Amino acid sequence: MTIGTIEARAALGQLPLRATHRATAEAEVWQELRAEAEAALIEEPLYAGLIQATVLDQRGLAGALAYRLAHRLGDGDLSRLTVRDLCLSAFEADPHLSEQAVRDLVAIRERDPTCRRYLDPFLFYKGFAALEAYRVAHWLWEQGRATLALHVQSRISEVFGCDIHPAARIGSGVFIDHATGVVIGETTVVADDVSILQSVTLGGNGKESGDRHPKIARGVLLSVGAKVLGNIRVGEGAKVAAAAVVLHEVPAHTTVAGVPARVVSRLPADENPAQSMDQSFVGYGDGI
Repeated sequence: MTIGTIEARAALGQLPLRATHRATAEAEVWQELRAEAEAALIEEPLYAGLIQATVLDQRGLAGALAYRLAHRLGDGDLSRLTVRDLCLSAFEADPHLSEQAVRDLVAIRERDPTCRRYLDPFLFYKGFAALEAYRVAHWLWEQGRATLALHVQSRISEVFGCDIHPAARIGSGVFIDHATGVVIGETTVVADDVSILQSVTLGGNGKESGDRHPKIARGVLLSVGAKVLGNIRVGEGAKVAAAAVVLHEVPAHTTVAGVPARVVSRLPADENPAQSMDQSFVGYGDGI
């Protein structure tokens, strides 16, 4: 499952993945990615070697992603070849990781106005790389290989400035924009189709143990610098305004803002803030 058990998914009110057949979707994205890579060879000959090795010499998206993550995260305590083999082991053992990566790529293409092709986030975007590397770390964590999982977490933090605990559960179709300063704690659950901007913290509110981190439902937008602290739920389709500090439950389809955050507007049930990426909100309305 995308974020764990069926019960966990039901608790967040998640909808199924898009109706597109997963294998077909992956094949289509891979084909387009290769076409973009071939065009980029002509556009920038100085980068041709890396594009060739990363995309065009690979047999599929999993191999290409493993190569790129190894290129960016290797040569620390573990060599690039070791990191590549580690990523390939995860992708081969759990093909769902590739499916998640495809949905994450599609999310970036749909939501980021600066993204003109799949190749750009695949090669360069820190948020995409951090999220896919986290997925490898999470797989290692689930296999009981905590030491390697924490190593990957550490490298993600060092290289991309984004700290995601490998035990956190994150759905697909997730867009982490810029990634810098993003912190996601151990017992956090992030559902499908969420957008997370820079400097967002999904953390605890003290030294409590156990289940102590936020639960973010489907379609939520977490704006720049938002802090959600404690084992609280942010409801489906909600919007957390920039720099808000959320200490209590957020109802579905509402906007919260301020320190501490309170409801400032209510959103139509069919509005999708994670998709629109609109961080603006109307002035303060009725609180709760």
